[in-house]
This record gives sequence, structure tokens and C-alpha cells, in this order.
Amino acid sequence: MTLNIPVAPLRRTLSVWTAAVLAVVIAAVVVAVTPTQASALATFVDLGRADSFAVLAGSATTNTGPSVITGDVGVSPGTSISGYGPPAVVNGTLHSADTVAQDAQTDLAAAYDDAAGQPSDGALPPDAGGLTLVPGVYTASSTLGLTGTLTLDAQGDPNAVWVFQIGSGLTTASGSSVSLINGASPCNVFWQVGSSATLGTSTAFEGNILAMTSITANTSATIEGRALARNGAVTLDTNTITRPQCAAGTTGGTTTAGTTGATTTGTTGATTAGTTGATTTGTTGATTAGTTGATTAGTTGATTAGTTGATTTGTTGATTTGTTGGTTGGTTGGNGHGCKPGHDEYGDNYDNDYGGEYGQDDSYGCDPA
Repeated sequence: MTLNIPVAPLRRTLSVWTAAVLAVVIAAVVVAVTPTQASALATFVDLGRADSFAVLAGSATTNTGPSVITGDVGVSPGTSISGYGPPAVVNGTLHSADTVAQDAQTDLAAAYDDAAGQPSDGALPPDAGGLTLVPGVYTASSTLGLTGTLTLDAQGDPNAVWVFQIGSGLTTASGSSVSLINGASPCNVFWQVGSSATLGTSTAFEGNILAMTSITANTSATIEGRALARNGAVTLDTNTITRPQCAAGTTGGTTTAGTTGATTTGTTGATTAGTTGATTTGTTGATTAGTTGATTAGTTGATTAGTTGATTTGTTGATTTGTTGGTTGGTTGGNGHGCKPGHDEYGDNYDNDYGGEYGQDDSYGCDPA
């Protein structure tokens, strides 16, 4: 007996099945190469008076070897700070159970609760190595490991914030790292650890560790951020911890410039556009364009040395060329000689990294006829 099975329907079935399998494979590849997307933005965690500390412990803090700490080192309510003298270098102040350390611990507790209380955007696997994460709140219900590299991608937003909520311990393997890309800042990365954090040898870590108990950094581990422990000890061994220089943040992931080291356009020390667009060097060292007391181009562009129309350097260091009170070209005032307009050169250099430097080179030339 010969079975007569239609070939076309069988081919169509195979084709549909093949397409379905292919679609699943493609989707899996896309998910694998796409950064994990959080459903909502994390909010900036204000460290308050703990902000100035690179190392803050609850019971004690101990260092071994030539560690370099940039930022304050403190302990409270404990009193023991040891090993921070030579060969270690501390670019900051030591605070042993003083008011500064006590206040810092108070604000650290508030910051810890803030980080722990933010709504989670998603769960983390047991090991975060190999992941690329966009801004958000990520939760590990128990322990979290890091083997290899964790990449935090700000996607061009310098105010992007990450909050990691870790139920128990954080442990990194030797040589592990946290990599910040596309504008990500260590100022905006917060690790809320339910018990203790341990950084493996030569780990390159980014962000602020807020641990309930203790923090241990093994040999040659580095932190661009802070090691802040509420109740236990902070133990170091030939480490580099650098408190990042960042603007003061506000809630909602927004970073704003604080009063110290900020650039402000205002009345004092500011750069203001005035009516004539002129420039005056005043006693405050600011650059201000105003109607009077400024460097103003006169209507005739001529220069006459006279009793009332001369080039005058006043107490404010301003040079005024104008019709009134300045260097005036006309038939009256001066020695009666006309001058060719000089060459004015202004060079302004502004560099602001929590401070600024102003340099101005004003040159006037006058060639009497």
C-alpha cells in the first residue's frame, strides 16, 4: 500500500516551525547584547555631613601599608583610628568620636535608609560580573558577588544614578572592576549593603559603599568613592580611596552646583552683559559690562591726551575710552593732536573645577599723528 501524504502542507509546517525557532534565537541574542533597562530612575542619595569622608567606621578603622586616602577619615561611636600615619598618606582630617564624626554617622544612617527604601527596578543575579546596567535601582535579596567587570552605562546623562540594594554581603573577586561609561559618575553610584562588603585583591571599585556592618579592602584594591560603615570596622591594606569631587546633588537624580566652587552669574564676581558690552576690572576681580566705569569705544574712535579726556587708570583698574570721562577725540581737550586708534586685545581664560582662574590682557596702542 502506498501512502499519499500531501507534501505542501508538511513544508508549510516545517517553515512555520523554523521561523518560530529563529525568532526565539534572535530575541535571545538581542537581549544578551542590550543593556539592562530599568523601569524608573533612581534618586540621588544625599550623604549630608558624611559627604566629606572617604572612610567612616562605626567601631574602628585600621590601615596597613602605604594607603593613600583622599578625604576625611573618621570613627564613631568607636574611637580607634590606627595605621594612618606614614607610610600611609591621608589628604584629609582624622575624626575620632568627635562631633564631626558623630554627625556624619547620623547622616549616614539616613542615607542608608534612603537607599534601602527606594522602589526596586529589578533583581540581580548572584554575580553581577559581565552585566551592563543603565541607571536604576537593582536588588540582590541575599548576597551579591562580582567576578570580572560590571559596566554602568549613563547613556550620555551625567546625572544618572544607580542604587544597589544588597540584602546581605557584597564580595568581589580578585581583579574585578566596576566600569563607568558614557558620562557615568562615581558620585551617583550607591551600594547599600545589608551586612558587610569585602573587596578582593586589586579590585577597581566605583561608587559609595554604605554598609550596615563592616568594609574590608584587600591588598591593592581601589575605590573611587567612599567606604562608609555604620556599626563595624573599616579595614584597609595598601589601598587607594579617593572621595570624588562632585557637585551637590538633589533628589530625583539631578546634580546641581553648590555654593562652594560654583560658577554663578550674579551681581558680585560675575560676568554681566551691559548696555555697551564693555569690560571693567573692578576691585572684586569680576568682569562686568556696564554703562559707566567700563572700557567703551568712543563715537569718534580718536584719542586725545588732555586734562579732561585722558586715558585714566582709576582705583578700580578700569580703562575708559569714551565721550565722557574717558579718552576723547575732538577739537577740545588735550594737546590738539589726533591719534590713530590703537589695537585692543582681550584674552580670557576660564578654568572652573571648584574654583576659577581669570586672566586678562588688555592692550591699547595710540600712535599720535
